[in-house]
Amino acid sequence: MPSSPDRHHSEVTLRVNGTPRTLVVDHRSVLLDVLRERLHLTGAKKGCDHGQCGACTVLVDGRRVNSCLLPAVAQDGCDITTVEGLAGGNGDEGEERRADGELHPLQRAFIDRDAFQCGYCTPGQLCSAVGAIAEAESGHPSHVTDPETPSGEPVPLGADEIRERLSGNLCRCGAYPNIVRAVEDVIR
Repeated sequence: MPSSPDRHHSEVTLRVNGTPRTLVVDHRSVLLDVLRERLHLTGAKKGCDHGQCGACTVLVDGRRVNSCLLPAVAQDGCDITTVEGLAGGNGDEGEERRADGELHPLQRAFIDRDAFQCGYCTPGQLCSAVGAIAEAESGHPSHVTDPETPSGEPVPLGADEIRERLSGNLCRCGAYPNIVRAVEDVIR
């Protein structure tokens, strides 16, 4: 990997889990590979590599994304939160940094509800759940949102809403019922 930009590489600055990281990346590199191979943040997993399983889900500027599909160069200047950044808080407005070792409420709920088995999908499930809760609070409807819900108002998250919003994250072990319960615990 070249240490300076050339016609196939560009310098990007990503704010990863609250820390600015400046790297020279290949134009073909996706965010997932940069996080895992260059920054050694291995929480996000490479599952299908086609954006269909959700194992690679991270938050970019607070929105959940499949990092296996995003060119890293297109994320220059963005705030990236991985599962590793959830426990420490990500420095976003309104979120206080948690004490060292203190888990994010969703991480604690996943443990309390036994919402994982093999754990492979868990980082993506957690980042997706954080993003889904924020989307609902911001008034973004899903396919199952009651049409009578006022536009722009927070969307109540019941079990059907949670299942719909997390449907892009697959779990081969079938921990879905406990994942839904864990999210319900956090939003109460």
